[in-house]
Amino acid sequence: MPVFRLDKYLADAGAGTRSQVKSYIKRGLVTVNDSTNVTPDLKINPDMDIISCQGTIIHLEEYEYYLLYKPMGYVSATKDNVHPTVLSLVDSQRKDLFPVGRLDRDTEGLLLITNDGALAHRLLSPKKHVDKTYYAVVEGLVTDEDVSLFAKGVPVGDEDLDTALPARLSILDTNPEENLSYINVTIQEGKFHQVKRMFQAVGKKVIFLRRISFGTLALPSDMNPGDCQRLTETELAALRDC
Repeated sequence: MPVFRLDKYLADAGAGTRSQVKSYIKRGLVTVNDSTNVTPDLKINPDMDIISCQGTIIHLEEYEYYLLYKPMGYVSATKDNVHPTVLSLVDSQRKDLFPVGRLDRDTEGLLLITNDGALAHRLLSPKKHVDKTYYAVVEGLVTDEDVSLFAKGVPVGDEDLDTALPARLSILDTNPEENLSYINVTIQEGKFHQVKRMFQAVGKKVIFLRRISFGTLALPSDMNPGDCQRLTETELAALRDC
């Protein structure tokens, strides 16, 4: 683990705000290796130093990784002045977590939360072609012709997405009486409203959307919207190999 400023380390570990931890340090409530002779800008190495705040030993992992079942109504952002953010559902005191990519506010499903910027960059890089699979309910009857068109690349014709990359579209079921289709679709991009815009381009409308997998991660069947759990070492190792 790299060297940190003492006040930043304590704040990132959830011991308080930067101003609060500076007050704790000034009042002798923070020790490093049992010494209270410390300053906010003291450089510490958490692998070698023992840091305590108000009698509690503070340990901060360098990186944390969470699988969140994002519910509808939450925004994929670190801050928002109007709507609740996905970070409010993560049981962590860290201040540097962020969602990897985004899901629309009216979309639910799997979202990776971490503070590992390098991993996030690799997973989101267009060169990596990481699969993202969605389950959707679509207004309109999806046909084999749509499946073929998605496989070739749907001409969307928008400024930021002229033609979507080839996608795998599977028809799970159709309900002609209600004019509904139930599908899975796997894409390797993440443009704004992409799945919705692809179906709109073939004359159909997505009325429900859930992301069920991202890379090697799959949404567990026993999770409910709002649930959040840490990645296992096995899940993390597989994700790093994407």
